Amino acid sequence: MIWLLIRVAIFIAILIGATFGISQLLDTPGAVEIIWADRQYAFDPLTFAALVLGGFAAMWGLFWVLGLLVAVIRFVTGDETALNRFFTASRERRGVRVLTQGLIALAEGDARTAMDKTARAARLLDTPELTNLLGAQAAQKAGDTARAAQFYKALARDEKTKAIGVKGLLSQAIDGGEVDRARLLAERAFVLRPKDGEVMSALFDLQTNAGDWGAARRTLAAEVRTGVMPRDVGARRDAVLALAEARLALEQGDSNRAREAALEANRRAPALAPAAAAAARALTDTGAQRKAERVLRKSWRLAPHPDLAAAYAAIMPDEAIEARRKRFRALIAENPGHPESRMLDAELGLAAEDFPRARAALGDLAETRPTIRSLAIMAAVEKGSGAEEHVVRAWLARALSAPRGERWTCEACGHVHDAWAPVCGGCKGVDTLAWIQPKGAGETSETASALLPLVLGSLGKPAVGKGYSAHDDKPGAEDAEVLATESTGARRNA
Repeated sequence: MIWLLIRVAIFIAILIGATFGISQLLDTPGAVEIIWADRQYAFDPLTFAALVLGGFAAMWGLFWVLGLLVAVIRFVTGDETALNRFFTASRERRGVRVLTQGLIALAEGDARTAMDKTARAARLLDTPELTNLLGAQAAQKAGDTARAAQFYKALARDEKTKAIGVKGLLSQAIDGGEVDRARLLAERAFVLRPKDGEVMSALFDLQTNAGDWGAARRTLAAEVRTGVMPRDVGARRDAVLALAEARLALEQGDSNRAREAALEANRRAPALAPAAAAAARALTDTGAQRKAERVLRKSWRLAPHPDLAAAYAAIMPDEAIEARRKRFRALIAENPGHPESRMLDAELGLAAEDFPRARAALGDLAETRPTIRSLAIMAAVEKGSGAEEHVVRAWLARALSAPRGERWTCEACGHVHDAWAPVCGGCKGVDTLAWIQPKGAGETSETASALLPLVLGSLGKPAVGKGYSAHDDKPGAEDAEVLATESTGARRNA
């Protein structure tokens, strides 16, 4: 509307100017004389001006006819677009100029001007792929999502720009939280551009957030195959997805698929403790206990973890404590110097009431690497060794404010998880959880509350229900185990 008003105003101004000029020429006295070949020609000012303008028009017409003649000759000689170019050359020049101005405006951050220039260029040029693309970018930058969607839909209808249009609509759907629509668009974009890393990444994220692990694995394989993702990273991530797939299959009652996926996850990433534990459980269920032990020992050698010890114990759940200690020696020997191995050995000693062995296995871990678990084990060792009550209380008091130790922590956002998961509950990242000490993480009030009764005096009050011996104040094996595992879950390891 504004542009129309401007054009009307310009037309009126030109009309007024022309009228004023003609009136001035009519009021001008005298004449214009031209002598040519001894002949004299006299013209009044208005007639002379008209002749001059007519001459220029005639020259322009002559050049136009000559150009048309050239275009006809080219058309006759085989150039099928010659005539079309001749009649649209001026219009195209103006359209290209306006389009260039729109690009410059967009680069300068003036999205509104870019949108106006795009509209003008669209009227002048027969290149919708260019004008729609510029219009979509300008509208997106201006925050006009509805207008941008119109441009993207127009691009998606054109075979030459279909992929660009679908990707634009995909980006809008993701930003708008339209998960189902975004996934459909991502799948369509993947079909159109199967080697586009950005599309594959978006599709992978949508599939993992939806828990469609099988589809996510296929997308991941495409990322690795096209070189978008390194093979080693892809192998680790595929193991994570296979483990998630195994868990889902187990929930659905498909034990065969769960076993296959768990074994595949362990094969792809032997150091991933949850995968090794799942594979060991699957092997144990089929009677392959020795294979299960080998899987767990290999994983322990690479990265010891409490879940591995729990799975190792579950292979022979009803064995006697001495038989268990003997069997666990092979596991501990795979990585004997690791803190997890030392604490596990100490816990086994506590369970067998072998307190000197438990103290030797723990060593200086409670001093050099104090955590709730190591300090609780030390308190149990002191209690079992007959130390004064204030000594035991001192160790437990230190445990109240000690770090909790390693947890499944997202390396991207720092979110701490109670159990391993394929996708971070905070940032939704895939394969971002690591078994590490959270930064700045001390003990929670929940664990402090769990230890508080021990600190406040229950140590001096034997109770059979807590695992104390009924005949004296010395703790038995169960008592030592409770002290060592009150807040760490180490009971399952021993």
